[in-house]
Amino acid sequence: MAEDLSIALLDLLRNADPEHRIDFFRESVERLAQAIIDAELSQVIGAERYQRSAERTNVRNGSRPRQLDTPAGTLHLEVPKLRRGTFLPTLLEPRRRADRALVNVVAQAYVHGVSTRKVDDLVRALGVDGMDKSMVSRFAQSLDEDVAAFRSRPLTDPYPYVWLDATFPKVREGGRVIGMALMIAIGVNTQGQRSVLGLALGTSENGSSWREFLKSLVDRGLHGVQLVISDDHQGLKAAAREVLIGAGWQRCTVHFTRNVVAQAPKLAQPAVSAVVRQIFAQPARDEAQEHLAQAAESLSKRFPKAAQMLLDAEADVLAHMDFPTAHWRQIRSTNGLERLNREIARRFDVVGIFPDRDSVLRLGGAVLAEQDDEWLTSRRYFSEESMTAITRSTVDSTALEEVTPLAKSA
Repeated sequence: MAEDLSIALLDLLRNADPEHRIDFFRESVERLAQAIIDAELSQVIGAERYQRSAERTNVRNGSRPRQLDTPAGTLHLEVPKLRRGTFLPTLLEPRRRADRALVNVVAQAYVHGVSTRKVDDLVRALGVDGMDKSMVSRFAQSLDEDVAAFRSRPLTDPYPYVWLDATFPKVREGGRVIGMALMIAIGVNTQGQRSVLGLALGTSENGSSWREFLKSLVDRGLHGVQLVISDDHQGLKAAAREVLIGAGWQRCTVHFTRNVVAQAPKLAQPAVSAVVRQIFAQPARDEAQEHLAQAAESLSKRFPKAAQMLLDAEADVLAHMDFPTAHWRQIRSTNGLERLNREIARRFDVVGIFPDRDSVLRLGGAVLAEQDDEWLTSRRYFSEESMTAITRSTVDSTALEEVTPLAKSA
């Protein structure tokens, strides 16, 4: 066999185009690998191909194609099948480790928003045959176990502050493309450390979807919530009130200011915006309330809708002022979570339309898990000293036992 292989390789070298010597090396390695596989099989079954032998223990039964990625390129091999049992050549064992490395590279490229075309260019540069979108998607499935563990991990710390928001991917389902809501929750614990609490996918951003999501967080141990920060979404507010019993609600002041300003003509909007922003620049709640009343009065003649919005939302937009002054800037808006949402949306834009719900959770969960890791190793969002200044005590274990059944029965 060795002599036949040598002759074949010499013939291949003589006929090789000097400009395509890399193909010669790949084909040479491919022939050598195939010969090694065939030799190992002969040793396993006790006979060469077509050889009659008293030592034979099995019979060849066709073959199956198998690729092996190597520095010389992708080798296309034929792995013999047996009539009884299975055969895996020793040569292909390292492929498992190589595959894991390649899968990790592709999966991480996918998470970081690299397009399929660029992933294809990357693996070709490594000497491996290109991969289509479906292969990239299959490789990305290696993330599923990690994402599932991240989504189901217990929440053991109290989280006084919780931010809620959603982003909206497009998913192909039932033969059509529909928009869905990827709901996200982040929180800050009593040590001032920020964390991604969880994510869930719903067919819409309605109250029932938010209620189910928040219940899942409580089931995992979420407790001690004192303030929920979100946009003015009625379903979300109702769900938070029902599930996170005892928590206050802060309406995002950035969105609120935009809503008020939108009630004025374009030329007057900068002046209205300055008036509203002055409310939130006050050093104490009573002064902010006074400025709000004055702002409503000054706007009432020209922009009565804007004035009424200010009066109606007073308690909701000033709720953050019941907490330490050092926290006001961060807890009066959803800006931090919206930045995270924009990054997720950027990765989603690379995919375009997701083939199913699992793929949305896979990519969204991987991005959020990565962000959570970064927050764990970065400096605290709030100092631990400032967190101790929260006068209202967090929910103790007894209260948690009372809250959870209520949330579950809701």
